[in-house]
Amino acid sequence: MELSVVVSTLNDREQLLSCLDAIADRTPSSTEVIVVNGPSSDGTTGVVRERDDVDVLVEISERNPSVSRNAGFELATGDVVAFLDGEYAVDEGWYRGIDESMADGTAVVTGPVTGSPIGTDRQSSQRVAGRTVTHFHGDNVAFERSVLESLDGFDEYLEEASERDCAHRIAGFEHEVAWNPTMAVRCEVGTDGGRADPDWGAAYRSLSYRLAKNYGLRPTVLARTAGSALRDGLCGVRRLASGDATPTGWVSDGTDVGTNIARGLWDGVGARYADRSTRRNPNGLSKRHDRAVRVYDRR
Repeated sequence: MELSVVVSTLNDREQLLSCLDAIADRTPSSTEVIVVNGPSSDGTTGVVRERDDVDVLVEISERNPSVSRNAGFELATGDVVAFLDGEYAVDEGWYRGIDESMADGTAVVTGPVTGSPIGTDRQSSQRVAGRTVTHFHGDNVAFERSVLESLDGFDEYLEEASERDCAHRIAGFEHEVAWNPTMAVRCEVGTDGGRADPDWGAAYRSLSYRLAKNYGLRPTVLARTAGSALRDGLCGVRRLASGDATPTGWVSDGTDVGTNIARGLWDGVGARYADRSTRRNPNGLSKRHDRAVRVYDRR
C-alpha cells in the first residue's frame, strides 16, 4: 500500500505538531504527508516548512474543509489517500487498520475518533430512499484512490458535513465503507473544553442540499428534513424552559433554519440537474484548479 495522508489545519499549530509527530512515529517512512493550511495566522507555515517529514505544504485561502481535502487530494500520489484533521494524532494501530482493510478489498475505511466534542466510537448507517448509507468521520477516513476519483472528490458547495454527502454518493456506487477499530485517532492537546453553539442555518442548508441533490424532491426527503427540524426545535423548547436559551434566540434560530432549508433544497435540485451522473458532484475536484495560493513541494 502506498499511502498519502492529507492533513487539514486552521490555526491549530500545537495540535498539528502532535499530529505530524504521531504520523512520523507510527507510519512507514514511505508515507506521503501533505499538509493543507489555511488561512492560518498562528505561524503554522513556518513550523511546517522547518520539518523534514512533510512532503508538501499547500496554502489555501478558503475556510472550507471540502476545499482543503480536494486541494490535498489533487497533489497526493498514493493509491490510498487518508484524510485527517490536524488536531488529531493517530494511534499505534492506525496504519495497520488501513492496510488490513484495503487488503481485504475495502473501498473506504474509517475508525474511532476520541478526545474531541465531535467524535465517534462506532459506525452508523441509515436507510434513505431504498439506499443504505454508511457514515464516516471526515477527519479520520481513508479511500482507495480510484473511488475518490470516481466521486470527483468532495462537493465544495458544502462548508459543513461534506463527508455526509460523500457517504450518500459512495452508497450510490455501492462501495463498502468498513469500520476498523484499530484505525483510531485522538485529540492529544487539551482544548478549552467548550463546544461552539451549532450554526443551525449552515447545518440545515447542508442537510437539505445533500438530500435534494442525491435523491430529488421526493416525499421522504422533505419528511426527513422537516422531522429533523422539528426534533431540534423541540430540544430548543426544552432549553428555553430550562433557561438555557432565550425566546429571541429560539425564534432567530427557527427563522434561520427555515430560510436555509429553502435555499438548500433549491440549490440541491439545481446541483442534481447540473450533474446527472452517478457521482452527483457539480462542485468537485475537476471543476477548478486554483485552490492553492502557494505550494511548497519537496518531493
